[in-house]
Amino acid sequence: MPTLSKLYSMQEASEHNTKDDCWVVIDGKVYDVTTYLDEHPGGDDVVLAATGKDATEEFEDAGHSKSAKELMETFCIGELDTTYIPQLEISSKKQTDYAQKLMDLTKQYRVVPVAVVSVSVVLGFLYLRKKWQYKFSLVSC
Repeated sequence: MPTLSKLYSMQEASEHNTKDDCWVVIDGKVYDVTTYLDEHPGGDDVVLAATGKDATEEFEDAGHSKSAKELMETFCIGELDTTYIPQLEISSKKQTDYAQKLMDLTKQYRVVPVAVVSVSVVLGFLYLRKKWQYKFSLVSC
């Protein structure tokens, strides 16, 4: 049987996320709780944190009473439109950006071992030079 209530997308519901205009989505229903924010026992910040997403789990975890659930029905303004599926944007640019970042990181971290090896080689030559100078100074005596 078709529903007679208004349908809202999650995007549309998430746009109402301020103290002056607050909607929450719970169990597939959309609630305008703006007028209830000041009366909410947990404070308005708890409700505001539940906007922009499906807050069913948070609502159930809070252990609301039967009377709270009945009160909630008075704020129901419609249902969540489950037929709306946002289009995913597939972009080769994003893949190229990722590949470029990976190459940059590889180059960046390649510098460290090369620098360590270079310094080690130079120190090795300096050590050998000192050692040879000492050895040749003993021979010339």
